[in-house]
Amino acid sequence: MYYIGIDLGTTNCVLAYTEQSDESPDLKLFLIDQLVDASTIEGRTSLPSFIYLASETSDVYSLPWAKDRDYAVGTWATRLSDSQPHRVVDKAKSWLCYNRVDRHDALLPFNSGQEPDENIVKISPVEASRRYLEHMASAWNYAHPEAPLSEQTVVLTVPASFDAAARELTREAALAAGLPENFTLLEEPQAAVYAWLAKTGDKWRKQLNEDDVLLVCDVGGGTSDFSLVNVEQENGELFLNRLAVGNHLLVGGDNMDLATAYFASQKFAEKGVTLDPWQNAALQHAARNAKERLLSDNAPKSHTIVIAGRGRKLFASNVSVEVTKDEILNLLQEGFFPQCASTDRPQRNRLSGFRQLGLPYESDAAITRHLSAFLQDHLSDGTFPTHVLFNGGVFKSQVLKNRMFDTIASWSSQNRESSEANFNLLEAQSDLDNSVALGAAYYAWAKDNGGIRIKGGTGRSYYVGIETAGLALPGMPRPMNALCVAPMGMEEGTETDVPSTAMEIGLAVGQQEKFRIFSSSTRKEDKPGTLLTHWSPDELEETDSLETTLAPAGDAQDDFVPIQFHSVVTELGMFELWCQSVNSPDKWKLEFSVREEE
Repeated sequence: MYYIGIDLGTTNCVLAYTEQSDESPDLKLFLIDQLVDASTIEGRTSLPSFIYLASETSDVYSLPWAKDRDYAVGTWATRLSDSQPHRVVDKAKSWLCYNRVDRHDALLPFNSGQEPDENIVKISPVEASRRYLEHMASAWNYAHPEAPLSEQTVVLTVPASFDAAARELTREAALAAGLPENFTLLEEPQAAVYAWLAKTGDKWRKQLNEDDVLLVCDVGGGTSDFSLVNVEQENGELFLNRLAVGNHLLVGGDNMDLATAYFASQKFAEKGVTLDPWQNAALQHAARNAKERLLSDNAPKSHTIVIAGRGRKLFASNVSVEVTKDEILNLLQEGFFPQCASTDRPQRNRLSGFRQLGLPYESDAAITRHLSAFLQDHLSDGTFPTHVLFNGGVFKSQVLKNRMFDTIASWSSQNRESSEANFNLLEAQSDLDNSVALGAAYYAWAKDNGGIRIKGGTGRSYYVGIETAGLALPGMPRPMNALCVAPMGMEEGTETDVPSTAMEIGLAVGQQEKFRIFSSSTRKEDKPGTLLTHWSPDELEETDSLETTLAPAGDAQDDFVPIQFHSVVTELGMFELWCQSVNSPDKWKLEFSVREEE
């Protein structure tokens, strides 16, 4: 039997494992069998988060556990993204947490720019996530028939910024893919810390002292995730407590790919080459390869980007431009990691009140300014991180990691109470692509064997929108209050009744209704029962509004049933909200995933 950690990444998926034993874990990476060309299967330590959707006339794809599939997952899908980008699904994880769309709708590939004669059967973000996880589960089961994944102890990671709805959708995809019912969700920055703990062992107590504050800075393919972890003492023993998590920031390696593509497109324009939408899509994938090569160790001085030609001729000529290492480094450093002050905040200028529908990428790409705002929002005067742990594929570039470290260190000298205090870098796993999965596997082992664990509970507080009673006025909706039903930091395995002394609350039953749910990553003092009559857009963020019909209570005739809220955070890290009737044993559970009624 095994402890298994799975990183469901925006760009790559990784599975790590160790045998179940009370001995120190021997963490390993699982080689995931996948197509590397149309008919060749190889085991790789990562599964690229790409799906190629085959056309009706193209070849089908077969794996040992699945014959004649009309799609391919992983390396081969990535390679096909250069020549047929309109048929390749990516960024599914970013779509999974975007609550402005129905994540069960067939959206992907989004804005694929498909050819008029093509018939692409799109898939949903939930379905794409299921296919990634199903591929890993099937590959594991094929290699370990005696130990199927559904019978192992599994930890699946999610961004710290994922709200309850995004976590529920992830859980839905995971269960459909064959993960065990009792799998656990773990925040990715925490997993990175667990990877560091696994590497450091008991020596971590010599590197961190009481009252130290650890900043986890995770910049991956699609998102930037920030967390703060405090070192505290209890009964003479040091322990780690997660203090804060940031908002979901859609800025990361994908944005850098787009920036590189735009830079290359300008070079094409200078040569008099105009790219059509199909070629622009191919350019985005080619730019990603160029960026990764030019940021790697021992990178060449330049890289040639080649795009397939388009035209009426049977064999249209390819077009190409050359980009240099210095050009790309300057572009990414100044665009995404500019030196800034500790008091700076992201710029939110918009060019137009109209915007093309799609993922809500940040209007300011400067990750340093987003980090500065996060620290301002979550640290009191005179306190500042003493250590930083970098994670995410972007920081495989030593140049970008150094730029980020130097920027934070300059803030430290301005903000720390002691001018003599040092700002320290904790050395993470050498391969940042794998640390989250390795940390998740270590966490699974630590839960059963008494290893160090990070406390912290939920990273957000949750609220329900309560419509106030009053006379109806034409053209004026009744005011709405927000009732806190789960405080930030509510621990796994705990539950609480939510006081509602300020008002009696009725639950609409028997007909379709809209239930509005909000969350906050900054309101740390609110307790269950705290009632907000007004708030700023920066304080509360609406998650998924639920439209559903709740069954009437017994033989009751009333449309509204007096209820009390009861909140539960399960041992698996899922938030549940129950509505308990005040007058009967009836109760209703509000689901956080949005799905169409059958």
